[in-house]
Amino acid sequence: MNSSITTYTKITALENIKIERFDVNKRYTQPHRHNKYLEIVYFTKGSGYHHMDLNSYEIHPPVVFMVRKEEVHHWEITTVPKGYVIIIKEGFLEKTLDKHINSQLLKLGEHQKIDLLQKDKTIDGLFKMLTKEIKIKETPIEVIEGMLKSLLIKILTHTAPTEQMEGTSNDKVQQFIHLLGEHLINNVSYYADQLHVSSQNLNQLCKKKQGKTASQIIAFYMVQEIKRLLIYTNKSVGEIAYNLNFKDVSHFVKYFKRHTHLTPLQFKNTSKQ
Repeated sequence: MNSSITTYTKITALENIKIERFDVNKRYTQPHRHNKYLEIVYFTKGSGYHHMDLNSYEIHPPVVFMVRKEEVHHWEITTVPKGYVIIIKEGFLEKTLDKHINSQLLKLGEHQKIDLLQKDKTIDGLFKMLTKEIKIKETPIEVIEGMLKSLLIKILTHTAPTEQMEGTSNDKVQQFIHLLGEHLINNVSYYADQLHVSSQNLNQLCKKKQGKTASQIIAFYMVQEIKRLLIYTNKSVGEIAYNLNFKDVSHFVKYFKRHTHLTPLQFKNTSKQ
């Protein structure tokens, strides 16, 4: 076991977006994270499992998987897959001329798996066209962005209507969740300052849109990260507590037990069974 979670870089420093067919050689991979990029994977054929953090999803095409950069995942694909992969770096999101793409990706990022239920010819066609156009140097970025925006909107139509949320208040909640993936700290005031709202206002927005307070959402992400580090690394409890800015090991253990009813070592031993 490694001292840290393996991080993959599947896109060059000069690229901000990469769109290609799914590599059949990636049927079996080791648990890993991505280096500052998110990944959208669309399968039209294939079977097996996609393991994401503590969840294991059976692959039943047509299906879309969203992999955020903080999530640990790996593939266990038992038959030859067919599909596409889109890799989007932070640089693309910062430079994109169409900021609606950022909002769409935040909404899609709320899902790890999106079942399409039936084959969607429009989604198929957009993936094929994007794969072709991205390879043509003369293709204006506006064309790529327009097609990507259309694709994301189309995929969003396959999520539950109640989950397709709108409005500036929800944008703040989505931005908050995005910040949690950027820098995880157990402090509501820190995120409220980043979003230019009061801590009370952020709590109210989260309660309205997510049914949880900002503190409860932070706790969920914090516990997920602790679990990842306990399962996928050989870091000691003390090292994990230090890395996540807990004031001491005792506070860290009590925090984890309060949310899981297990000590970190109990959880680690249970996960090995």
